[in-house]
Amino acid sequence: MSATITRSHRSGERPSGRNQLSGQARLERRWGLILALPAILGFLIFTLGPMVASFFFSLTDWIIGSSPSFVGLGNYQRMFTEDDLFLKSLGVTTYYTLGAVPLTMIVGFAIALLLNKQVRALGVFRTIYYLPTLVPSVASAVLWIWIFNPDFGLLNSSLRSVGLPTSNWIYSETAAVPSLVIMSVWGFGNIMVIFLAGLQGVPRHLYEAVSIDGGNAWQQFRHVTLPMMTPIIFYNLVTSVIGTFQVFNQAYIMTQGGPNNASLFYIYYLYQTAFTKSEMGYASALAWLLFMIVMVITVLLFRSARRWVYYEMAGAR
Repeated sequence: MSATITRSHRSGERPSGRNQLSGQARLERRWGLILALPAILGFLIFTLGPMVASFFFSLTDWIIGSSPSFVGLGNYQRMFTEDDLFLKSLGVTTYYTLGAVPLTMIVGFAIALLLNKQVRALGVFRTIYYLPTLVPSVASAVLWIWIFNPDFGLLNSSLRSVGLPTSNWIYSETAAVPSLVIMSVWGFGNIMVIFLAGLQGVPRHLYEAVSIDGGNAWQQFRHVTLPMMTPIIFYNLVTSVIGTFQVFNQAYIMTQGGPNNASLFYIYYLYQTAFTKSEMGYASALAWLLFMIVMVITVLLFRSARRWVYYEMAGAR
């Protein structure tokens, strides 16, 4: 018997149970690849492929209907030396981001704090505050066109009724972007829900500890709520910044980039370049520059997070 075992080890044979497990593992791996294949093909065909193609076209002078000619970094140089509308659109988008992101996050956080209280009909209030997020963006834009109407819109009618001065809102060069910033608060529902989920995860005993030490509601908010919510604030900050740099519907439906390019958002300018002027090569360069700008901002936000974001599991900032 010992000789048989010795020959089995010398010949490299394995117990049948391990062979069965190995065969089962190969079968699971094969079926895993088969089931993942549609998603992999979809990514390669509809995401990675167009990205590679757009990067190639960004290095060419290609107008739709003609053959692309290679110009290297000429399109990128053109942005900063010849194209004033590029700098204008980048400035407008940055201005909108600096206004919309803090305002939307503050309103969303404040409403989440209110909805975190135990009051009667709480579910009804949560539904009411979240409903505007479910309105399609086009329908929302049409609604706000009426609200911003300088003659019979809701805002100016309300201001007149209380004797306050009115505004031309989106029809004014100076008020166009601030008006759209106000409109952005309409969509705070998603941010509110995420904040609310974070608030419900804050341990109750931390508030009790502050109360035992004689702390009031403000000290509970400052020393417990804010530190515990910093990961949620950081997440909403990153996603909001990325989202505001991709604003399109407001300019396309409500202002067409006007008046006098006051609301010429970057994505709307990219759209005009690609599909109105048919300069697909230059539009691809604009798209890749936006990708690099957003990536740099995101990296900077992640680096800054080390100083102010508190992770309870890590026990440190």
